Amino acid sequence: MSEPMDAATQTEPFGRRAGGMRRWLMVSGGIIGLLAIGTVVYLVAGGGRRDQSAGAGHNHAAAPVADSAMPVSLSDADRQRIGVTFTRVERSPLERQVRTVAQVVYDETRMKEVVPRIDGYVEQLYVNATGQQVVRGEPLFAIYSPMLVTTQQEMLLAKRLTEQVKRGTPDAVQGAAALLESARTRLQYWEVPSDAIERVLSTGVVERTITLRSPVSGVVVQKSVVAGQRLMAGEAAYQIVDLSRVWIEGEVFEPDLPAVKLGQQVSAEFPALPGDVRSGRIAYVSPTLNPETRTARVRVELANPDLRLKPGMYATFRFATQTGRVLNVPRSAVLVTGKRALVFVRDSTGTLVPREVTLGQGTDDRIEVLSGLREGETVVASATFLVDAESNLGSALGGMANMPGMEVTTPPQRLAPDSPRGAPVPAAPSDTTMPDMPGMNHGGDTARPD
Repeated sequence: MSEPMDAATQTEPFGRRAGGMRRWLMVSGGIIGLLAIGTVVYLVAGGGRRDQSAGAGHNHAAAPVADSAMPVSLSDADRQRIGVTFTRVERSPLERQVRTVAQVVYDETRMKEVVPRIDGYVEQLYVNATGQQVVRGEPLFAIYSPMLVTTQQEMLLAKRLTEQVKRGTPDAVQGAAALLESARTRLQYWEVPSDAIERVLSTGVVERTITLRSPVSGVVVQKSVVAGQRLMAGEAAYQIVDLSRVWIEGEVFEPDLPAVKLGQQVSAEFPALPGDVRSGRIAYVSPTLNPETRTARVRVELANPDLRLKPGMYATFRFATQTGRVLNVPRSAVLVTGKRALVFVRDSTGTLVPREVTLGQGTDDRIEVLSGLREGETVVASATFLVDAESNLGSALGGMANMPGMEVTTPPQRLAPDSPRGAPVPAAPSDTTMPDMPGMNHGGDTARPD
C-alpha cells in the first residue's frame, strides 16, 4: 500500500524543476505583453507626431516628382567624364525622308477586256492560255454567229441593188446606198474588223465565222472561254493588261501626308530585284483616310519596259521633302520624358538650365523646335540623359530636407557625476541584465527544463 503524497508533491509532481518551468512561462508571457504594449504606445505617439507635422504646414508640393529638374553645375572634368558636348540652336531647312512599304499592281488604265458584242459560238481559239503575251491586232478566237451571217447577206444584197439602180431615180439610188451603209455600220458596231468587211464586199462570199483580234498589246491575265462554248453578248472572254507601265501602291501614315504631293519624284526598291532602283512620280493620293490604320493610299507610276516588275511584288518607295528655314537642334539634345520635352541650355555662368520645349517635325538626326529656344543659344548635345539624372538627383535631395522624420541631429552626451567636466559616461556593457519583474527568480530554479 502506497504512502499518501504531501501537498508539495501534489502541486509539483516533478519537484523544483516543475515549479521553475511554470515561472519561466510566466516570465516569457509578461515580456511579450510588455513588448506589445510598448509597440502600440509607440505607433500611437509616432502617428500623432506625424499628423501634427502634417498639420503644421508641411509643403508636399516641395517634394520632387519624377519629371522635376534643377539647374546643374558640372566641372570640366565631370563634363569630359560623362561625355557632355554642346551645340548651338540654328535655323536651317530640314530635309525629311518618308518611306513606306508598297506592292506592284496593274495599271488599270492599260487593262482591256475582250467582250463580244453579239451572241455566238467559239469555233476556234488562237490564244488558249492565261499568261500568254499578245500584240495589238493578233487574232484571239473565231466566232460563229447567225446574226453576223444574216447581216453579211443583207450587205451583199444592198451592194447588188446599188449597182442595179445606178441609172434609176435619185431616190432609188439614195435608198440602195443607205441600205448598204446600214449593213456595213452594224458589222462595225459588232467590232467585225474592217478588212473582213471589205473582203466580203470584194469577194461576194459570206464568211461563216468572224475572227476577233486583240485591241491592245500585253499579257492575258484572265481567259474565260473554251472552244465550242456559247458566248452571250457582253460576256468577257479575255482580260489583257499592258505591263510596260505599272503602279506601286502603298499606305502613308497620317502625320506624313502633308509631305505628299502629286507629281513628286519617288525612288522605289524591290526585295526581289536587289540593286534595281527605279524612279517614278506620285500619280494619286487618296482623298480619304482609313479610320482603322490612320493611313491614306498613295499610288506611284513606274515604267516597266523590260517587264521585270510583276504585279504582286513587294516594293519600298521613299521620297524627300524639305521644309523652310526652321529652328532646330540635334535629336540627341532633346530628352522626352513622356509628359514634356526638355533641353539643357548653358547660361552665361556655365550652368546647365533645363528648359521645356515644344517640338515639330523631325528628320533622322535633327528635330524642329517650335517654342522654348532662341537661335544662337548653346544646348547640351550629348549625354543629355546623364545630365537629367544629375538634375533630378539634386532636386530629390533638396526636397527631402522638409520631409517629416528627415531631421538628423546628434544626441547630447550625459556626464558622469564624479567624472571630470566633459568626460562622457562610459558605454553600457553589451550583455545587459533584465530588470527585476514580478515573478522573476534569478536563482538556479530559472534554468530551462531538460
